Amino acid sequence: MDGDARADSDTQLVIGDELRFKGAATRARDHGQAKDTTPEACTICLEPITERAVAVQCNHLTFDFLCLASWLQERATCPLCKATVSEVQYDWRSPDDFKTYRVPQPELVKANSQSSGLADDRRRRGDRRQVERRTPIAEQARLAREDPALDQRRHVYRNRLYSLHVGANRISQHHDFTPESFTASPALQSRARAFLRRELQVFSFLDTAAAPRGGNRNYLVEYVVFVLKTNESKGANGHAEELLADFLEKENARLLLHELEAWLRSPYARLADWDRNVQYLDADRVAKSDDG
Repeated sequence: MDGDARADSDTQLVIGDELRFKGAATRARDHGQAKDTTPEACTICLEPITERAVAVQCNHLTFDFLCLASWLQERATCPLCKATVSEVQYDWRSPDDFKTYRVPQPELVKANSQSSGLADDRRRRGDRRQVERRTPIAEQARLAREDPALDQRRHVYRNRLYSLHVGANRISQHHDFTPESFTASPALQSRARAFLRRELQVFSFLDTAAAPRGGNRNYLVEYVVFVLKTNESKGANGHAEELLADFLEKENARLLLHELEAWLRSPYARLADWDRNVQYLDADRVAKSDDG
């Protein structure tokens, strides 16, 4: 009798997983296609879902990935049923092709410092979607050309120049940071966003129709901030680089993370000050060779 009960339970789990796989993959495949119906809204932010996420083990899937991941940093339970969530599956391409984000252990999460950050993140997501509706790609390109520093930033990526490391000490005023300290610091997150809004303008391929997520730079800014909250920027496992490579390609992702870390470790409050002080090996020689 017990064996039959266990078999029935296993069968239900298999059926549940099958429905989850089919549902998430089908909705991900259909997302973005022209329809007359209203797009499905995220349960957390109530905006249209842009990156579907599935909560494991309960299998609820009416969430945007960024919203659910941010929610789980504060409480590791499903927003709908309150079941414990151990991981989030997202970027669904087929029932067997998706990515997995593992939810940090509760003891590693500083809830008190994240409450305000989550509120800010939700507000920014709303602002982000408003900006997307109002700012066409052509306008974004025009704004990018207005920043003269972008020519130098393109030079850095074109020649694969990595800024020289500056030690963390009292004289240099550079400071190292961790995912935990980054999560607890609204100031660091604000500086990261300022850097990314400019840096992502370097990648013209994000303006093409073939770009991942339609080249949505505002989404990428929030995505990179989320990655830094949960991963070492240059960790030995290369996880942060892997997450960004899907959008920027591996070499660009590695260099962007290096430059972002250099900016965040520095004492400068303005990007212009960092631009004047950051140093690159053989930068002058490479620049002359570019000029012919």
